[in-house]
Amino acid sequence: MKNILLLSILISTIFNTNAQQIQDASVENSSLSIQTGFLGIWVNNENRLSNSIALRTELGFDAGAFGDNFSSGTFFVLVPAITIEPRWYYNLNKRVSKSKRIDGNSGNFISIKTTFHPDLVIGDIPDYANFLSDVSIVPTWGIRRHIGKHINYETGIGLGYARIIKESNVYIKDTNLIALNLNLRIGYTF
Repeated sequence: MKNILLLSILISTIFNTNAQQIQDASVENSSLSIQTGFLGIWVNNENRLSNSIALRTELGFDAGAFGDNFSSGTFFVLVPAITIEPRWYYNLNKRVSKSKRIDGNSGNFISIKTTFHPDLVIGDIPDYANFLSDVSIVPTWGIRRHIGKHINYETGIGLGYARIIKESNVYIKDTNLIALNLNLRIGYTF
């Protein structure tokens, strides 16, 4: 009888410890990082809204290149980007149960990335070219991981909607666009 009682206490302690670890799986309260990728540089902060949801705010520069038929030139530009992105990190408990890291919000996520590009351009563009503001809303799936204490990387893919904010002196055939979000970034978490 004593052996059965001892065994049941041991088993309940193991399950209770495991349940407590899973229950403690949560995104960081606040995580500040700087990231770069093929198409820009960004500073972002993720603030915890719940155990699995973080609100990411981001300021940065999206890079781009375009060509035209008038001067046969290619132009490289940087455009300011302001982004708000709620992220649901859906596999934190699974990662904890497999003894994988979740620090720095390491995990898989689904998000709704909302970005505004004002009509400001850094770079040389011809006088006849006109850059217009736009807003995009892109549902995105991605992963975020940490290497060591401060280095992070993430990748994501999404397809959504973008709308060009038309100016009165510019003719545009269609202001509605399909927005593609492909990202591969590496960064430093403070």
